[in-house]
Amino acid sequence: MRERPARAWVGVVSRGHVLRGVAGGFAQLCHGKQAPLARMSMGDWLVYYSPKTEFPDGAPLRAFTALGRVVGETSYRVDMGRGFVPYRRDVTYLEEARQVPLSEIASTLEFITSRPNWGMLARRGHFEIGTGDLGRIAAAMGVRVDAISVPVTRRPGSPGIPNEAGL
Repeated sequence: MRERPARAWVGVVSRGHVLRGVAGGFAQLCHGKQAPLARMSMGDWLVYYSPKTEFPDGAPLRAFTALGRVVGETSYRVDMGRGFVPYRRDVTYLEEARQVPLSEIASTLEFITSRPNWGMLARRGHFEIGTGDLGRIAAAMGVRVDAISVPVTRRPGSPGIPNEAGL
C-alpha cells in the first residue's frame, strides 16, 4: 500500500464556530454541508481562516484561527435541534497554535499572491492550498507540520458523538 501525501485545506468559518469545533474535536464547514468534508482524507491538514468573530454579524477579524489534522475516516451527522442536522468530521487540533492576522503573512502566501482577487476563492468556504503555504501559516501560528505524510490513527469513539454541551 502506497501512502498518499497529506493535502492542505482552508476552511472559512467565523471564530466563534471555529472555537466550538476545536472544543469538540470536529470540523463543520459550509453551514454543515457534506461535500467539503468528503474532499478531505484522513491525515489531511485543515487551517481555519475567520473573516469575522461571529456569524453572521460579528466584528471583522481576518485571521487564521486554528490548525488541525483530519482523523475521522468519514463524515457523520449531528442533530442540533430545530431540524438542523449538519455533517461533521473528526479533527485533532494543535492547541498551541495561536491566532494570526492575515495581514501579517498575506504577502508570503501563494494562494493569495497568485490570484488578483483571492476573496473569490474564500467565498467557496473551503479550498485546497499548497503544503508550502500550510507550512508558512503553521510557522506564523507557532506550530510545525513537518510530518505531512505520516499516517494518522483513528480516535477512539469515531465517528464522534456530541458531548454534554451538544458539540
